[in-house]
Amino acid sequence: MCGIAGIFATGAARPPEQRELEAMIGAVRHRGPDGFGYLVDGPAGLAHARLSIIDLATGDQPIFNEDRSVAVVFNGEIFNYVELRAALQARGHRFSTTSDTEVIVHLYEERGERFVDELNGQFAIALWDAPRRRLVLARDRVGIRPLYYVWKGGRLVFGSEVKSILAEGSTTARLDPRALVEVFSYWSPLPGRSAFQDVASLKPGHLMVVEADGSARTSCYWDWNFDAVDDATVPLQTRVDELRALLEDAVRLQLRADVPVGTYLSGGLDSSAVTAVASRLLGGTVRAFSLTFEDAEFDESGFQTELADALRIDRTQQRCGKLDIAAAFATAVRHVETPIVRTAAVPLMLLSRHVRESGYKVVLTGEGADEVFAGYDLFREARIRRWVGAHPQSAWRGRLFERLYPYLANSPTRGRALTQQFFAGDGSDPRRGAYAHIPRIRATQRALQFLSAEFRAETASFDALAELETALPGLKADWPALGRDQYVEAHTLMSGYLLVAQGDRVAMASSIEGRFPFLDHRVIEFACRLRPSAKLFGLREKHILKRAVAPWVPASIVDRTKQPYRAPDSQSFFVGGRTADIVADLLSPERIRRAGYFDADAVGRLVDKCRAGRAIGFGDNMAFVGILSTMALHDAFIGT
Repeated sequence: MCGIAGIFATGAARPPEQRELEAMIGAVRHRGPDGFGYLVDGPAGLAHARLSIIDLATGDQPIFNEDRSVAVVFNGEIFNYVELRAALQARGHRFSTTSDTEVIVHLYEERGERFVDELNGQFAIALWDAPRRRLVLARDRVGIRPLYYVWKGGRLVFGSEVKSILAEGSTTARLDPRALVEVFSYWSPLPGRSAFQDVASLKPGHLMVVEADGSARTSCYWDWNFDAVDDATVPLQTRVDELRALLEDAVRLQLRADVPVGTYLSGGLDSSAVTAVASRLLGGTVRAFSLTFEDAEFDESGFQTELADALRIDRTQQRCGKLDIAAAFATAVRHVETPIVRTAAVPLMLLSRHVRESGYKVVLTGEGADEVFAGYDLFREARIRRWVGAHPQSAWRGRLFERLYPYLANSPTRGRALTQQFFAGDGSDPRRGAYAHIPRIRATQRALQFLSAEFRAETASFDALAELETALPGLKADWPALGRDQYVEAHTLMSGYLLVAQGDRVAMASSIEGRFPFLDHRVIEFACRLRPSAKLFGLREKHILKRAVAPWVPASIVDRTKQPYRAPDSQSFFVGGRTADIVADLLSPERIRRAGYFDADAVGRLVDKCRAGRAIGFGDNMAFVGILSTMALHDAFIGT
């Protein structure tokens, strides 16, 4: 795990200088504090900040092929590098290190741009082909590792974080009004965008090839696909056995490291399954790290203790209170580099700091299982909404609603009127690609009413559903409804928000590498082929996963109702009658008016509502956190 940065000067543009590369990689030294490496070769400049995990002695980057005609800097891990290395050596390739990075240059020699097809890993890659004067950028299949870029004066400037691009000096930090509206609709900018004007993000599963004359082509080399789905003749038990073996192998590969590997244990099914498998493979020596909360609504420490006791493993806890969230919020936003609508990123950043202080660099997490095996309430909501739309007079309507959100103190289904409002149809066709996401988009867009008149004018034509479906050309109408819902979720909330704000950025803030066995592409491809009922059986989420991990995880955890990871939101900033300093500062009328994004009077009323403890719904809480994080982002990167 590392940070990368670079410059490619096309045409007659000014060639890169090492001082520029040093500034760019220095801006992300938190991603790789163990060493720095550089290459300047005519029009190409590459930089690398290393977090030493595999091949501690000889794995410094850039790494080259035998004749040094191909060079690579790389952020991430190639988990199947042992097998790839053996195959490449059998074909005559000579290796000078034992690192996973070196397989990339030799695969490129063998397969050209298709080298990515062979990789099982999480990565952002910059490869310089010197004889062809060609730069190749690639990002892993699901977007675990970030890669941003901008074109300025014939130069392609790229890096693991926007901080590197800004450090190069030719790009001025400005928040993108369109991206802000997208965050306040989908929780993140749409694929290919960042929160900053002119700065693009290489999409997950994509590869970009840039030639010396400045011509560039981007292609998708992998995507989620629900074309071939099991029919009813395939026994579910057959698939259960296959999944069990596949999960074990995914965890086995991701345990590869030359440093200790721990796990995150939330107490839910997914992290418990990963921890249980890791414990089996490591002979019970795995160490688990957990978050606990002072508020019982968010705390899952009882389940964490139960799993740790059952496995007889070591576990350490990071206690997180509301004051902790308020104190660390601005730091988290600076690392995330985008507005966020929930505070959940902050406790995870604090947990990663605790992991680092405990002497670990790598943790396995359960992230991704909900997208892959249909674990979210959103999938159950959509099933109910489709059923209710087809049976408008059914007496079962109310009972179905009551089965959602038992973990929420203020559930949308508590009152009849609120239930009808939450699930009200908007005339959308249930076969529409974004149909499942309408309630979430509607709740999140509460924040749009706080925009200033100028920002509203700039984004007046924005149609959230149409824009979302246009941004996802791979979405197919003839897929099963659950497949469509999963596809949209994977390309929005997961890749744009969870893997950024709750994954890479908050872990790398403390130089911690998170690994995600459920996002092994073999697991995803397996799950895409499952018939929908194997994943969502009635309203039982992750049905096949529960059956697969039942031998490893206590029944009380397997059978517990899904409770998504959450943290206190607006209430974190108003504790004991005191308003947090960050709110008093960043949301003052003067600061709001000067920044220009929001209406100061409307924001003032929202702050008063939150201070009085009356912001109990999703909409108000997301609006408050979204506005505060936007102002924190402005303060960190733009100022004044």
